[in-house]
Amino acid sequence: MMKKMAGGVLAFLLVLSLTVMACAEGTFRVGVKQDVYGFGYLDEVTGEYSGMEIDLGRMLAEALGYDDVEYTTVTAATRGQMLDNDELDCVIATFTIKPERLESWDFSTPYYVDAVTVLVEDESGITDLSGLVGKTVGVSSGSTSAKALVDAMAEAGVLEEGSGDAFDPSTYAGGVSFKVFDDYPAISMALDSGDVDAFCVDKSILANYKTEGRSFIDASFSPQEYGVATKKGSELSAPIEELIVTWLEDGTIDAMIAEWGLE
Repeated sequence: MMKKMAGGVLAFLLVLSLTVMACAEGTFRVGVKQDVYGFGYLDEVTGEYSGMEIDLGRMLAEALGYDDVEYTTVTAATRGQMLDNDELDCVIATFTIKPERLESWDFSTPYYVDAVTVLVEDESGITDLSGLVGKTVGVSSGSTSAKALVDAMAEAGVLEEGSGDAFDPSTYAGGVSFKVFDDYPAISMALDSGDVDAFCVDKSILANYKTEGRSFIDASFSPQEYGVATKKGSELSAPIEELIVTWLEDGTIDAMIAEWGLE
């Protein structure tokens, strides 16, 4: 794995411009998740982050010539704003590439592809999309999971119509309802207490909350491509893209996915 990383970095450095390298100094500020084991997880005892996206941030910092890397916890609701406000250099936080998001931020080529699904308590008896009709689903603020679920239910014929252009999960009343939470642990606790009937987000994230007595429904939908996000027009966008492509081609990223059990 280390040989592959070294090869990827060397290939990148051969094409990296002197202008970009001159700007890459100081601390590389990366927005990450703190509650998604395997991607970005914060150990509250040690204060250390771990996960594939944490490793990716460190590798980018080193390859770009920064002196250090600093991780900041972000949520689906805060990550874009923090980029816009120049509080972060990039976000590596299970940030899905969507057409509407490409209008606001730059994204690298996807380094990971997932899909959305739904987690339920076994005792609920919900096993598929039809079982969600009339139920309340917990979703994260700023995510696109609710919209993806409504569209999947409409495509399956269990709802009359899809989400439409002006979709707001907090007010939607088309056959399934949603409660919006600030973070994933809060949704998991709401599922446990019965405050919601289901928990909807990317499957790799849900896997952290699939405890005994809980199951995924029999449906996956809306492929989710995770990319490294930078401020629109950032001078870091091109070199980060070059690195991600190199590490995808030489197998470095595949090795990281395997190392963290994310296959």
